[in-house]
Amino acid sequence: MIIKSLVVGPIMANCFILGCEKTHKAVVIDPGAESGKILMALANLKLTVEYIINTHGHFDHVGANKKMKEVTGAKLLIHKLDEPMLSMLSNTAAAFGLSAENSPPADQTIEDGDTIQFGDIILTVIHTPGHTPGGISLFCDDSVFVGDTLFEGSIGRTDFPGGDYGTLISSIQKKLFPLGDHVTVYCGHGSETTIGKEKRFNPFAGLR
Repeated sequence: MIIKSLVVGPIMANCFILGCEKTHKAVVIDPGAESGKILMALANLKLTVEYIINTHGHFDHVGANKKMKEVTGAKLLIHKLDEPMLSMLSNTAAAFGLSAENSPPADQTIEDGDTIQFGDIILTVIHTPGHTPGGISLFCDDSVFVGDTLFEGSIGRTDFPGGDYGTLISSIQKKLFPLGDHVTVYCGHGSETTIGKEKRFNPFAGLR
């Protein structure tokens, strides 16, 4: 699987491009801003986008949905509990002194256990609420893309509307940690890590 990471926007969110090496079909996870940068990377990799997937509905992860969908024609996917957030991006971004375009509605909402296939690659949707009610992670082989659920040595904020600390810790310990210590964790901000490292050393969510 091709994995290309891009840091986008003023809050420096991670956007991920995943591609099938055989078919050159792709998905874009969390296009938060800088659609031109994302589209250029897709062109350089010679990939065709089939799906735009939002791990959650915060503006710094979905702010380029509209432009990406207009240019690629890809289907937009998000969990049903976060889908209403897509129409409120301009207001939430303004609260941070920033700007964002409202997103088109989702073409399809996704739930725990759903699968998303592009080419020969299959992603499994894992509902990991806590940062937001509809937060999801996406698992494939030895990789999981967790949005703002888990970070290297930290966890997602739970002080935004819809956040809940206990729910977030439960998502991490019951949904992510069982995936296996060897699994690489691709976070919504900052560096990648592994399940094993976070189990041992994460001061918030680690199992000690």
